[in-house]
Amino acid sequence: MAFQLTRRQALSTLATATATLAHGHLSARSTDAFPPVRTITRGPKYHWFGYYDKREFDPTDRFVLSNEVDFEHRTPRADDTIRLGMVDTGDGDKWIELGSTSTWGWQQGCMLQWRPNSDSEIVWNDCDRDQNVCRVMNVRTRRMRTLPRPIYTLSNDGQWAITADFSRIQRMRPGYGYVGLVDPCSRQRAPEDSGVWKMNMDTGESKLIFSLADAAKIPHQGKSLKDKWNYFNHLLINPDDSRFIVLHRWRESTGIGPDAQPTGGFTTRMFTVGMDGADRIILDPSGFTSHFIWRDPRHVCAWTKPAGKKAAFYLFQDQSDRMEVVGDGLMTFNGHNTYVPNTDNEWILNDTYPDNQTREQKPYLFHVPTGRRVELGRFHSPPIYTGEWRCDTHPRCSNDGRTVSIDSPHTREGRQVHLIDISEIVS
Repeated sequence: MAFQLTRRQALSTLATATATLAHGHLSARSTDAFPPVRTITRGPKYHWFGYYDKREFDPTDRFVLSNEVDFEHRTPRADDTIRLGMVDTGDGDKWIELGSTSTWGWQQGCMLQWRPNSDSEIVWNDCDRDQNVCRVMNVRTRRMRTLPRPIYTLSNDGQWAITADFSRIQRMRPGYGYVGLVDPCSRQRAPEDSGVWKMNMDTGESKLIFSLADAAKIPHQGKSLKDKWNYFNHLLINPDDSRFIVLHRWRESTGIGPDAQPTGGFTTRMFTVGMDGADRIILDPSGFTSHFIWRDPRHVCAWTKPAGKKAAFYLFQDQSDRMEVVGDGLMTFNGHNTYVPNTDNEWILNDTYPDNQTREQKPYLFHVPTGRRVELGRFHSPPIYTGEWRCDTHPRCSNDGRTVSIDSPHTREGRQVHLIDISEIVS
């Protein structure tokens, strides 16, 4: 009897076969079970891109952005400069240097990324005398201009940036902000003049749209946050540019008065906010929000532990109290999650932190309709890669959804950028 598979049935069959290949009769460590990996940067210098929710590939998927540095395994100093470039994967993985910056960190680099809705412009953060700024460069003409604030996340039409105070982030959580500048509100726990800014990417005009004082006025579980050390981190605009996520975090204090300092770990809640700063919603009040990604303009997939529930990835419906577990049983560990482009949001790309015994990091694909998990490799991270200067794989997809880029030191040349071919899995 003749029949045709639906697209979802075909994906389910392929995912099942791939998962069987990766986890069945073949040895779990057999490289034959994993898709091809290609290293596109090499020593003696070290290379990495940084965070998982930025555009690393140009619109053609030929040019791949990267940071380049001369050292590893220590906190950056204010005078430590890194170089920025792109790898031409169509010309023998040739390194093309583009610029430099003294404003960076190990986890998120300098926010280097392609400007959305442009085929030639890249952006990154830098320091200009006594302030953090954003550089915008046309990689074809090398023409560069400077905007008066650093950027954190860009709108998908490329017109707007949403950003926070990196000097305050660095003070509250070293490694995620920038060294060299003093937090101008360092003595204030919930300042009126620090928070989230919106900046026009053409003119540089900016406006404070959500202050830390505003956030601290909203109680957490019935308790005031005005006496906590408040800060914002991890911002991301949704796909239709109508709203953004910001994590509101706070730490306890060592005492009272002008000499009080932040101490201990941080507590987190996730806001979604309109692009004008209004309509502020606490989407996850749990205190445990970690990595997240917009699935579409109305849904957020985030790792958290809601009250009375287990820690897991949950799919939240924005501006509502609706949520459901994602990948129950197969996405049980926190990781850096994104949806693979051009797969109707059926495939999630994610990773793991180093295993306690083997120190292996395992980026993987998860097929939502069938619950299948497909490992993309096992990448050893030496014990020295820990804390602030660890090297998470931070998997990022190409625009066509057929290639994954990761940062990893597994080749014994320090951190380098590697490409994984996932086309046969998700096609």
